[in-house]
Amino acid sequence: MKALLKFHQSIFGVVLITVLLLMVPLVAMQFTNEVNWSISDFIIMGILLFSTGLAYVLLPQYSPGLINRVAFGSAIGSTFLLIWVNLAVGLIGGGPNPANLMYIGVVAVVLISTFVGRFTAKGMERSMFVTSFSVVLVGIIQLLTGMQHYPGASVVEIIGVNSFFVLLFAVSGLLFRYVALKQTSDNK
Repeated sequence: MKALLKFHQSIFGVVLITVLLLMVPLVAMQFTNEVNWSISDFIIMGILLFSTGLAYVLLPQYSPGLINRVAFGSAIGSTFLLIWVNLAVGLIGGGPNPANLMYIGVVAVVLISTFVGRFTAKGMERSMFVTSFSVVLVGIIQLLTGMQHYPGASVVEIIGVNSFFVLLFAVSGLLFRYVALKQTSDNK
């Protein structure tokens, strides 16, 4: 009963934080024309914020410990950032173009590999390294297909953006590797 109450409190906390974060653009819209969100923007961001918070509340329970929480936070935060920036302005060039649509595949890799790895530290380590590799592949495809010639895109931008996300996911993978090695040594 106590665990169920704690779970409900965690869910309520995620809902509260989601609502508070959505209040920022809502209030900003009252004072400036620079922020102009539609109902669909609020719905999409609400879903993204709530699912990110829920994932952070639920996933670290599979393996307790501070480093594990940091690893999950890093993985979840990296995925959130990838989606958010891509939805907001696009990662490569300006607006919707095939270069930005390829990142949907990266998010699919994160989700599928996480489930295949069964949320274990070793599985998450592999998931994050596979995700890093998928971002590298996206960058290579973008360069080989000439997407650097799109308006607002360049070779430096493609390499820089993809390197940034490769680094984020690789750091998450290294954190999970540390947790997995620690669990292995503790079990001996």
